[in-house]
Amino acid sequence: MELTQIFTVAGKEFRDRIRNRWVLAVALVFAVFSLVIAYFGGAQQGAVGFRSIEFTIASLVSLVIYLIPLIALLLGFDAIVGERERGSLDLLLSLPITRLELLLGKYLGLAAALTLSTLVGFGLVAVLLYQHVSWSGLYHYIGFMISSVLLGLAFLSMAVLMSVIARDRTRASGLAIAMWFFFVLVFDLLLLGILVGTGGSFGGDAFAWLLLLNPADVFRILNVFSLDEVRTLYGLASIVPSSLGSPAIMGGVMVAWIVLPLALARWRFK
Repeated sequence: MELTQIFTVAGKEFRDRIRNRWVLAVALVFAVFSLVIAYFGGAQQGAVGFRSIEFTIASLVSLVIYLIPLIALLLGFDAIVGERERGSLDLLLSLPITRLELLLGKYLGLAAALTLSTLVGFGLVAVLLYQHVSWSGLYHYIGFMISSVLLGLAFLSMAVLMSVIARDRTRASGLAIAMWFFFVLVFDLLLLGILVGTGGSFGGDAFAWLLLLNPADVFRILNVFSLDEVRTLYGLASIVPSSLGSPAIMGGVMVAWIVLPLALARWRFK
């Protein structure tokens, strides 16, 4: 495996996203939504303006769970199948580059664009709110930004896997949207329905562990357990053991969600 080949492909993918202003557009979306939530998130309680970093993070977690997975899936669903439909995949593979180098290069380039847009978007909010945030609050906000990047990378890995499996862009886009619905909307409702329908006899003790099967829930646990007030707002402390609240454990699970889909994509692409 040649790193030069990987970085060449990654650089090309990253420059394409910079050239079409994709990074700027996503960063602006994150910044605008974050500012709106930070200043107007308490309007329902009759309060407008920045309240606390705990309340801001709790509000932004809900935004990130809906927005970042969708953006990551739309960004990566045609990484491989798009090249196949355009007829350029055979040309690329005829060059002195392996399938693994091409796959990693594609992923790293897209990951760099997604990471940059996420950090810039949420970083602008941190700069604008730094007068209201203590160093401790800023530390937790940086942790929230890093976990948001990991969430995006996890869904980007799944998007690349779908791109390798699908036969055309239409099917790949359909799989990406279906995956977003399942992990963001259906998964938690399904678990809750089973738990309530069986009166807690099925999945009661294992409920917290089943949440690890969804990277969106891993992201939620990672941020909810970082601050006591955020944990109270979400009410997850009663069903999630404190051992799962460790940032190291949840970070490791999130890394597994990044690596495993890429490993499957590599196997299928090969």
